[in-house]
Amino acid sequence: MPQHLTGLSSAVSQGARSQGSDGAGREIAAREAREVADLFELLCSRSRDEVATAPVSSSQLKVLYVLDQHEGINLRTLGEVLGSAPSSISRMCDRLQALGFIERSLSSASRRELELRLTAQGASYLSGLRARRETMLAEVMASMTPTARAALVQGLIGFRRAANGFPSRTKGSGGVTETA
Repeated sequence: MPQHLTGLSSAVSQGARSQGSDGAGREIAAREAREVADLFELLCSRSRDEVATAPVSSSQLKVLYVLDQHEGINLRTLGEVLGSAPSSISRMCDRLQALGFIERSLSSASRRELELRLTAQGASYLSGLRARRETMLAEVMASMTPTARAALVQGLIGFRRAANGFPSRTKGSGGVTETA
């Protein structure tokens, strides 16, 4: 087993056995968090290397993901969701519109607002990107044992539940907002 995985494995089993003080539990959680962050970075790096996102930057890709989930969102709300300045969001949307990936239209609720939507070309781009990433991830997961895959899925479900109940800081705001 690679060293970075051995560390995570021992930290997890140590954490499962630990009945010690709260400080020891926090130390173990911090060590496990470092291991998970390293593994996540490795996976993201591999994904970037094997599944190119051109002609879209990572920031523009975030815009496309948000629009895929929140069709008809306006620029101000998109900026709040991404924690970015309105001028940056507007420039990203200009580029995405020039690529034919998004369209702007007048809002039915307010003539002063524009709504943003993915075009068929933008939706097709996202679908293809997701399929390529899913294929790459499936190849990695196929090399895992069924027990390890089941543990990964259970762990990620637990992580999502914990993260959904944990307040997070958004960029550009001094306050704390709850995650959805």
